[in-house]
Amino acid sequence: MVEVGGAGGVVTRAAPGAEEWEREPHPSDSLRTFGAVVQALREHAGLSRVEFATLVRFSKHTVESVELGRRMPDETFVERAEEALGNTGALRRAARHLSRGEPGLAAWFRRWARLEREAASLCTYECRLVPGLLQAETYARAVFEGTIPLRTDEELEAQLSARMERQLMMRQRPTVPFSFIVEEHVFRRRFGDVEAMRELFDHVLERSAPRNVTLQVVPLEYGLHACLDGPVQVLETPEGRRLGYSEGQENGRLISSPKEVSVLCQRYETLRSQALNPMESRALLERLRGEL
Repeated sequence: MVEVGGAGGVVTRAAPGAEEWEREPHPSDSLRTFGAVVQALREHAGLSRVEFATLVRFSKHTVESVELGRRMPDETFVERAEEALGNTGALRRAARHLSRGEPGLAAWFRRWARLEREAASLCTYECRLVPGLLQAETYARAVFEGTIPLRTDEELEAQLSARMERQLMMRQRPTVPFSFIVEEHVFRRRFGDVEAMRELFDHVLERSAPRNVTLQVVPLEYGLHACLDGPVQVLETPEGRRLGYSEGQENGRLISSPKEVSVLCQRYETLRSQALNPMESRALLERLRGEL
């Protein structure tokens, strides 16, 4: 999984009647957009900032800061603003997409990262890079250093810190199933020196050793298979809902349509049956490490 990149604001497709999920915009954009909606509704209601501040029981300065996108509104502000501006539901819905920002994570990935932390299970297929949850620090650093446009040292360290922090959830949640399917060529792609490659293999083998983690490798000789459309992730929420996530150049897409997610699950399960089993996969990684 790649956490670096730019921001976007494309609404994801969903089946008719299904809940729509948005790719989260850049935090400054999301706050400014929310503030503009508050201001537009306030002015439509014929209220000055002072009058509106009295109704929501916040200071005029707070109202101004929210409308200009400089302040994150709390739940109380949102609820009182809804009541004062007609209870349309627009502010409650817009507030779900607000974020102060999470350093090191791409804007489009933040929502999925939050869902990961609460997921009842997580399945990941990767054909480009070692999945972020399995990356050694030197590998992750090499990935970020090769990113275009180039990052500052501060940005690179923030991205590296965010990726390493994400990996903690696998240790902190030992009863949650984590499944990974990765193409063999991903592990054959060289970076750094021999020691860096060995560190990567050791790290992946260590992270995939716990009973709740399953790693399967798709060998080169297995040819074409069901997931050639690209990398994908599928998770199950605590409520039993399944969601998907796919990512490409400068964008990410959270998939909520039950029909689309069902297709992704079918592809993943088909590939799971085609890949090496976990014991065979570990043996292959150990062999590749030994060939360095």
